[in-house]
Amino acid sequence: MKALDIKLNEHFAGKVVRKDLTKLVKGNAIVPIYVLEYLLGQYCATDDEETIIEGVETVKKIISQHFVNRDEAQIIKSTVREKGSHRIIDKISVKLNDREDQYEAYFANLGLKGVPIADAVIREYQKLLSSGVWCILTLGYVSTDERGATPWVIESIKPIQISVSNVNEFKDGRKAFTKEEWIDVLLQTMGLNPDEFTFRSKLLQLARLVPFVENNYNLIELGPKGTGKSHVFSELSPHAMLISGGEVSKAKLFVNNSSGEIGLVGYWDVVAYDEFAGKTKNTDRGLVDIMKNYMANKSFSRGTQVYGASASMVFVGNTDHSVPYMLRHSNLFDALPKDYYDTAFLDRIHAYLPGWEVQKLRNDMFTEDYGFIVDYLAEILKELRKEDRTNEYSKYFELSNSITTRDKTAIVKTFAGLAKVIYPHGEMGEDDVKELLDFAIECRKRVKQQLQKMDETFEEVDFSYTNKSSGQVTTVETLEVLEHGTQKNILVTDESIIPISNTDATTVKQEKKLELLGGQKMIRDNQSGISYDNLFGAYLTGATDIKLIDPYIRLPYQLRNFMEFVKLIGEKKDPEVEVKLHLVTSNNEDYIEGAKDAFEQMTYSFESIGIIFTYEFNDFIHDRSIDLNNGWKVVLGRGLDIWQKTGGWYDMNEYIQEKRLCKACELTFIKN
Repeated sequence: MKALDIKLNEHFAGKVVRKDLTKLVKGNAIVPIYVLEYLLGQYCATDDEETIIEGVETVKKIISQHFVNRDEAQIIKSTVREKGSHRIIDKISVKLNDREDQYEAYFANLGLKGVPIADAVIREYQKLLSSGVWCILTLGYVSTDERGATPWVIESIKPIQISVSNVNEFKDGRKAFTKEEWIDVLLQTMGLNPDEFTFRSKLLQLARLVPFVENNYNLIELGPKGTGKSHVFSELSPHAMLISGGEVSKAKLFVNNSSGEIGLVGYWDVVAYDEFAGKTKNTDRGLVDIMKNYMANKSFSRGTQVYGASASMVFVGNTDHSVPYMLRHSNLFDALPKDYYDTAFLDRIHAYLPGWEVQKLRNDMFTEDYGFIVDYLAEILKELRKEDRTNEYSKYFELSNSITTRDKTAIVKTFAGLAKVIYPHGEMGEDDVKELLDFAIECRKRVKQQLQKMDETFEEVDFSYTNKSSGQVTTVETLEVLEHGTQKNILVTDESIIPISNTDATTVKQEKKLELLGGQKMIRDNQSGISYDNLFGAYLTGATDIKLIDPYIRLPYQLRNFMEFVKLIGEKKDPEVEVKLHLVTSNNEDYIEGAKDAFEQMTYSFESIGIIFTYEFNDFIHDRSIDLNNGWKVVLGRGLDIWQKTGGWYDMNEYIQEKRLCKACELTFIKN
């Protein structure tokens, strides 16, 4: 096991499970992960391999014998009748039959309707009255001659969720982990491999958990297909309900005027709308008005009654166009249905997650390591909803006075939610607070920027904050605006430096010599539009002796980066001049022979474009830089390895540097 897995088992024994086991036991069962992990938690919550193997077989047996598949419903019914009773796993919902004055159960897979269920069960598990809860129950069969009576009897029933969770024990266990370790544990709990994600990408994944820990939190995420937007809300918690955007009605969501039944917001912590986007979708304008009131005031009224609720609202959907297209021609809410394309409704959104930054899920992005049993974590997150941590940022920072009350509420709720998820024990330093505050402000600013484009009556807001100790003012900008909205190219002539827009840059030809400046360039996690050329290409001009120091030029993608770097040198050099290129790198016994072979082949290849290539291995180097004999040195924070992994040969990002997502890093330009 990895060191992190050992540590997790040590501090949370019996509450963690290996995440690849769900695939082994699921088979053809159409059942959420939290149901499977509930069972795995009974038999496989250990690091002992023999116990795990036995437990997996036990869970497989339980699912094969007791889980109700729709196509086997008649077989199960026959089994119950022949045996007199049988234990099953099915999704149960309950309705009140006021004519008979009794509660009646409905079985989603078995297909039974109107089976009486005891009042005491409903008093204990009121969520059964909503859209359905997965349960383990013993179903009996007693034949009867009584007219209108059903032979089916619910002998015992237990909803699948852990009933008791010690939140203080959870907080104490958190203290044993660093921030980085804890974030990785949470990602593994979500079934993801943290090694495949940058810090910002991890934060985007964890932001999906904020609705589970914050009451009345309104979140939207729009982006491409296949990024797992709805997975968290359908699979990871028994307290969330995922519904199709087309299935929403006033009665289902809030209250049925005819029967008086409370809708989903009265029973669930999170109500998520899948496939929310789509301009042509039919929507109920009256529902939108009720939602606006609920999202702002935490209450709704139908008829003469006013009801309060704490359910968070999540909206997930697909975008129709690329981000640059939307920023230029419309806005980032462009894909929403007509009635939801309403500034009053959208202004109640606390955070807009940039789904276009989330990579499409590949096999290597899933983990086989340990994480919390999701049902256990779900109960902890539910307990954390009771805590208020919205003011913790104010110990170090003060928000700008121009930020409106609604903007501030949105920012502090996102901040508080992430603080509960990542720092449940409450121990946060100034840098930790700043990280979360920056992210929270960016998520709200993304909403406000679109509102300003949709309606010019929305005033400009200064999304900045001041450090109370140093007085330093920080202004937060969204990543897509940095990339596409305000970026400038610099055209340098003999007379002046002229900033020009990206769109004009293609029509203007550079003249004469570029005036180069020293200083730093910062690259943010998930930033795109970055290439070696627009980072440091101009600094290579005129250099005839170049030394690259980078300890990691050995793996295939690192060798690809190096080849692209050499290609850039070839493009910047005078065709009639030879350039010397010397690489200083390190290696180990697993890769050194392959690297030597690659470098020898490169030597002959580079000669054809006038580059004389040499290399050496030095196991003691740590710094990364490009030394040039034209008077410049470029210090590379991450060396040439500035991009996240692409999707491989059939991904255009593999061939276009500007399309790749970056890792956070810093470059420094020094004039010798």
